[in-house]
Amino acid sequence: MMRKAAAGDREAAAKCIRTFQPSVYTYILRMSGRPDVAEDIVQEAFVRVLTNLHRFDDRYRFSTWLFTIARRLYVNACQKMKPRYDTSIVDGWGAKPMPPEASIDDGDAMSHARSSLNRVLQELPATQREVIVLFHQLDWPIALIAEHLGMPEGTVKSHLHRGRKKLRDLLEASEKDIAQVEDVWA
Repeated sequence: MMRKAAAGDREAAAKCIRTFQPSVYTYILRMSGRPDVAEDIVQEAFVRVLTNLHRFDDRYRFSTWLFTIARRLYVNACQKMKPRYDTSIVDGWGAKPMPPEASIDDGDAMSHARSSLNRVLQELPATQREVIVLFHQLDWPIALIAEHLGMPEGTVKSHLHRGRKKLRDLLEASEKDIAQVEDVWA
């Protein structure tokens, strides 16, 4: 698909965008907490990818290359502005629909738990937040995260462990937050 897109096949390029845009958008949205920033970065990332497809080395994973470009654009954007977080937007993005047999109370509980988790996620240091999002939300293996972030696997595991612990500590610091999350996990 990438070779076809590099050769000018518009349908292959469109398929590339359709395939990867949701996960890149969700990744950047979780990192920034701002839909406007995520949209801009994702758009710029795909512009750069499509104009530089001739530089892509197909010995590596395309997704790693794309996410690296998006991450670098995000880091540059962070230098220009301080991110802020809007839980109502993130709550709805990528949310799985409730099964028909689930009650409205279950949907409310899930929404409250997601909101609590998203709020405390933004309190983590950027690297820990990124490792947690890549591992738990995008299901990336440790080795791929290490390659993407340019750090040893052991360091990624440390960030993941510390990030989880800090998330738990932050949730437990608020009786309301921990109660909302425990309602869903129970």
